[in-house]
Amino acid sequence: MSQPSDIEIARAARKKPIQEIGARLGIPPEALLPYGHDKAKLGQDFIRGLEDRPDGRLILVTAINPTPAGEGKTTTTVGLGDALNRIGRKTAICLREASLGPNFGMKGGAAGGGHAQIVPMEDMNLHFTGDFHAITAAHNLLSAMIDNHIHWGNALEIDTRRVSWRRVMDMNDRALRDCVIGLGGPANGFARESGFDITVASEVMAILCLASDLADLERRLGAIVIGWTRDRRPVHARDLKADGAMTVLLRDAMQPNLVQTLENNPAFVHGGPFANIAHGCNSVIATRTALKLADYVVTEAGFGADLGAEKFFDIKCRKAGLKPAAAVIVATVRALKMNGGVAREDLAAENVDAVRTGCANLARHIENVTGFGVPVVVAINHFHSDTEAEIRAVQDHVAGLGTQAVLCRHWAEGGRGAEELARKVADLADSGVADFAPLYPDEMGIAEKIETIARRIYRAGEVVLEPAARDQLRAIEAGGHGQLPVCMAKTQYSFSTDPGLLGAPEGHKIPVRELRLAAGAGFVVAICGEIMTMPGLPRHPAAETIRLNPAGEIEGLF
Repeated sequence: MSQPSDIEIARAARKKPIQEIGARLGIPPEALLPYGHDKAKLGQDFIRGLEDRPDGRLILVTAINPTPAGEGKTTTTVGLGDALNRIGRKTAICLREASLGPNFGMKGGAAGGGHAQIVPMEDMNLHFTGDFHAITAAHNLLSAMIDNHIHWGNALEIDTRRVSWRRVMDMNDRALRDCVIGLGGPANGFARESGFDITVASEVMAILCLASDLADLERRLGAIVIGWTRDRRPVHARDLKADGAMTVLLRDAMQPNLVQTLENNPAFVHGGPFANIAHGCNSVIATRTALKLADYVVTEAGFGADLGAEKFFDIKCRKAGLKPAAAVIVATVRALKMNGGVAREDLAAENVDAVRTGCANLARHIENVTGFGVPVVVAINHFHSDTEAEIRAVQDHVAGLGTQAVLCRHWAEGGRGAEELARKVADLADSGVADFAPLYPDEMGIAEKIETIARRIYRAGEVVLEPAARDQLRAIEAGGHGQLPVCMAKTQYSFSTDPGLLGAPEGHKIPVRELRLAAGAGFVVAICGEIMTMPGLPRHPAAETIRLNPAGEIEGLF
């Protein structure tokens, strides 16, 4: 008999009314704005009333570099949260929302898997509470106001060749990466080159996830630099008087979403920036709220620790004043074998030597995360094809690095399968050994920050700023933004910018082709290698198999 799919498991869940889930964290019914029976937004007034409460302990879940073999970072986040609750630790989970682009492309959803999932799974992976649509609308309102201002005389003297603000949509569409707008004559404005990014790469998404409240949101939106004048003066969203209307569109989206796990434990799911082209963390307001309401908060940072964890530490924790108490690095035997040179079709066969070779990737991530002063536990996300010898090889390798690797069966068993991990993580978080510090100081220059990340996290031998990036660097620092942290945009599949270079490469080059100022979000994006800010669909996208069955139920989403 075949295993039930993720969506079949989620559909069979016995969900509780969202008011009961809120009550577990002491949230009164009147503080919740229900979206149906199983999800709700948390009111801003209630959140403001939590400011004087002490914080719980923050636990980060990250992973080795992703492979087609699968790692299960979100699944482990959910399983760990359920397990902590099972052993009597009051715990909330904080996750990002899912983008429609990957759901209909190739990555799949962002609700976990097996018996370690967030529900309602279909809602989470589709329109959810409409936050992404609000972000898309707010972003594109600013786009429309830019072109409208130019059309009606351009009093701000915006140089149409230097408008950096592009449009967005929450779908993978490579044909929109670069385009010309304003064709068709004077009634349609002035023709200029532009393009689209995916919504999860939008600065508006990053701002919503880093803003502390609505007032901070509006201030950050106003600080967005949309382009420059002919004499190189920056033009801000507030100069176009767009920040107020954008805030109105984002008012409800700014409220964190409360849902539940399959085991009826509380989960905040809010915001969704990509980690390969954005900062990859759920919202600050959701994380801070959870820390006030729970003794432990389990959150994740997207993709491998070289991207997600580094940005979590250097951007989110730096900006929000967060102090993580422990970290979990997720690995699978299958993914380690791929990092050890085994082809995907051969992963089912035992290969202990390949596991040992692939452990170099895991070891690099452990070294990097502990370098931030955060203690680590490794979670081996179990697959049925794993052998005892392969599991032992991982545990022995990790033990030699001074930490522990715990075998977890949360996909098959839910929280019960991750109780050992939960005990070790709780002990580590309670020990007080964490001494978190970012990788670099604010006062370091932008180029030096990029160099520091490339050498210390990626183990690169050289950083090459292409001519366009050098020009942009001079303009960014001349504009007084040199103190901002750096958000690296590169492939998630490797420490390098070559997605095929697995394992733990050293001495490679990191080419930086473009620097983008995100003044409202408060960071500078360094676009490296061939990474795209608007993904494309694969040859056979997941959308080809997603449909409604005769009962009106969704099929093919997982």
